[in-house]
Amino acid sequence: MIVLNTNHGAITLELDFDKAPLSAANFLDYAKSGFYDGTIFHRVIPDFMVQGGGFLPDMSEKETRDPIASESRNRLHNTRGTVAMARTNDPDSATSQFFVNVRNNLRLDWTPSNPGYTVFGEVISGMSVVDYIVTAPTGPAGGHQNVPVEAISIVEVTRKS
Repeated sequence: MIVLNTNHGAITLELDFDKAPLSAANFLDYAKSGFYDGTIFHRVIPDFMVQGGGFLPDMSEKETRDPIASESRNRLHNTRGTVAMARTNDPDSATSQFFVNVRNNLRLDWTPSNPGYTVFGEVISGMSVVDYIVTAPTGPAGGHQNVPVEAISIVEVTRKS
């Protein structure tokens, strides 16, 4: 289990190494290295998701490792409270960024005509913190939309047994 200690409270995640081994290991490696410490939730969209794991408060993007292959065919669904890898239009482009679904977003699942987004874990405690984050006032910043006006940061990531 991983705890995202944010400036608004703790969010505890359970990673699914059985169904998304590459994505879970990738996330854990970033977490153990301290990569997420000091990053922000830079994309917050009510009734959709909160995204973080790649930007600092000044909206500068952190340098990441190489992208990983998509595991979106793992039959895990983008439902409320699940955690998925963010990516570009290329399904195999996920690096450090992730998002928490704040509602069921089944349209983000893999289908034969949609590459989908890889779910690799779920929030097991602290969904109320995520629900609070998604209510933050947002606006444009650093060339991005839906950025919280006041930084919502991951202060530190810790492991919990």
